Amino acid sequence: MIQVENEIGMIEDAREYGKVADQRFNSEVPGKFIEYLKKNKKNLQPSLLKKWEANGFKTKGSWSEIFGEGLDTDELFMAYVYAEYVQQVAKAGKEKYNIPMYLNAALNSRGRKPGAYPSAGPLAHLLDVWRFAAPSIDLQAPDIYDPGFSNWCKQYHNNGNPLFIPEIRLEEANAARVFYAFGEHDAMGFSPFSIEDVADPENYPLTKSYSILHQLYPILAEKQGLGKTNGVLFDNESRERTIERNNYKFIFKHDNTLGWSPKAKDGSIWPEVGALIIELSPTEYIVAGTGVVLSFETLDNKKKAGIGYIDKIKIEDGKIIPIRRLNGDQSHQGRHLRIPVGEWDIQYVKLYEY
Repeated sequence: MIQVENEIGMIEDAREYGKVADQRFNSEVPGKFIEYLKKNKKNLQPSLLKKWEANGFKTKGSWSEIFGEGLDTDELFMAYVYAEYVQQVAKAGKEKYNIPMYLNAALNSRGRKPGAYPSAGPLAHLLDVWRFAAPSIDLQAPDIYDPGFSNWCKQYHNNGNPLFIPEIRLEEANAARVFYAFGEHDAMGFSPFSIEDVADPENYPLTKSYSILHQLYPILAEKQGLGKTNGVLFDNESRERTIERNNYKFIFKHDNTLGWSPKAKDGSIWPEVGALIIELSPTEYIVAGTGVVLSFETLDNKKKAGIGYIDKIKIEDGKIIPIRRLNGDQSHQGRHLRIPVGEWDIQYVKLYEY
């Protein structure tokens, strides 16, 4: 792929205020863009739809007349102009090299207003503008350096835009986040900034996660986009999630909820942990990650879910190879699947009902 621009955006102002820019801003919003808004009204980004609705869903008028006065409208206009330019660059490039092209965005985090962050770039709330005015761009991507990882993923894995993370702050929690990104959002890639600066790469947590994902890659690629995977991400605040698949409830929790580790109860900040689950059949699943415990129930109150068996596995060329069967204390007498905090694993579980 080609990254056509790096974190494009306006700093200190929400848009350009020169003579030509003012003239365009005060002219009618292009009719083709209005037609796009009308056609995609049900799927527009909420903030854009709200601005348009607040001004009566007008279909003719200047940017301020259709979207209202303020910095948000200034940014909307500037995004449109940026996208027009980027479209020319990307289109010319594709005429020579017909390969995917993308943009990355410096995010509008920490409650900042347009102008205080690189405004008008390929930000989540502006994806409709970029999608319309720069159709040669195949995807928009977030550079994530602030808290709220799962929320950023949700905002960008949206309305046909695949999730690709070309930059993320280099920190150990990425070892958990990467499982969530690939499992929950069918991520295309996950690239921590300056990853080459890790002092001990062989023992770095993310290396262990990448090793697992490398094994899972053929299976993930086969299941991608089919709704056959999920991801979970837990921390000190968010500790549990229930996922329903087929006739089962999959109750994921932070491993520390078991209370078996001293750090689970001594006031320590719980580390970020995460995992993904892959459905192989209605009763067969792969679970991979770090620091989670998983129990099972049925959706039918008259029946219970049982664990037939759990195997620790490895995957070679897409083939599942059992390493050993987990019994007794390893599955808490058949009550759960567990990957402790500080450990990484791939496990296969076979379920049944009784």
